[in-house]
Amino acid sequence: MAGIYIHIPFCKQACYYCDFHFSTSLKKKDELLRALIKELKLRKDEFKETPVETIYFGGGTPSILSNEELQLLIDSVYENYKVISSPEITLEANPDDLDKDRIVELSKSPINRLSIGIQSFFEKDLKLMNRAHNADEARSCIEEAKKYFSNISIDLIYGIQGATNEQWIKNIEIALNFEIPHISSYALTVEPKTALASFIEKGIIEDVDDEQAHQQFLILKDKLEEEGFVHYELSNFGKEGFFSKNNSAYWQGKSYLGIGPSAHSFNGIQRGWNVRNNTKYIKALERNELPIEIETLTLTDRYNEYIMTGLRTIWGVSLKKVEEDFGKLFKDYLIERADIFINQHLLYIDDEHIRVTRKGQFLSDGISSELFKLNLA
Repeated sequence: MAGIYIHIPFCKQACYYCDFHFSTSLKKKDELLRALIKELKLRKDEFKETPVETIYFGGGTPSILSNEELQLLIDSVYENYKVISSPEITLEANPDDLDKDRIVELSKSPINRLSIGIQSFFEKDLKLMNRAHNADEARSCIEEAKKYFSNISIDLIYGIQGATNEQWIKNIEIALNFEIPHISSYALTVEPKTALASFIEKGIIEDVDDEQAHQQFLILKDKLEEEGFVHYELSNFGKEGFFSKNNSAYWQGKSYLGIGPSAHSFNGIQRGWNVRNNTKYIKALERNELPIEIETLTLTDRYNEYIMTGLRTIWGVSLKKVEEDFGKLFKDYLIERADIFINQHLLYIDDEHIRVTRKGQFLSDGISSELFKLNLA
């Protein structure tokens, strides 16, 4: 099975922390839509024999598109690819786009999963991040969406400057009261060249507190697991039957096609990424050219990729798979390197799988880098 990710590079306004590719100008929206449809058609042979299990609209803010525009893209997927009978079709949406009428419209479309960018239920946090919605919209859109969708996820951000642990607990409790089946949560990260980075450098906003972010991650984990959520990936918590199929496929190394400017693709052997510029993307597709760079992964690259993704999940890293796919030398190296972190109670081995401990979860990306192989072709 495989997935298709479609990047919609438009937003109403720029969140201060965001470094994703987007534009706040909609002048080229129609041209961009035509280019997305063209790319879907030109790349159909990449999944010629592979059924599509998930379609994911990300961004940017995909909910900025009308239902008719979203339907054009979905129709293009069905026209050019083999799609399973009941695919997971996710729309990332902002609360300010989800009034009652829009939610009713979406419920009549093929979209069957909403991923809502709440980020916080507190007004001061939303203003600090320059979100386009307010706290009332954050609550009301979930209440309305629940009437029409059973598969809903929300995003929450922890480690926000000035947000105490008590406030973070309240954020989690508000989310839990809605009884939604999936929550994605991320630490506020200061990315280079963002407005947030500039404000911190100028002393307008204080820097993020990594220790507090760690504390809030553990609070989140404990409270959600107490309520029956499975912490199946570092940033994702879901009730049984509601894990994101799109996210799970990514972390389990399945193939996915990235459509749109800045979108990434992966087929197990090669990684590709589209140009991060709307105009260049559109002009290339008008010439029937694919604006993509492709890197063929070495054996070592593929091993490192598997370690990085595997350690973030409940499935962990299979020692059997490492030996079968990469060879005994890689397996022996992995066990030797992992032993350091096992002794520190950051990793453990269970049923021939290496997994992170509760203590090690927040550090999993750093641990992964220490398990990478560097010198083999």
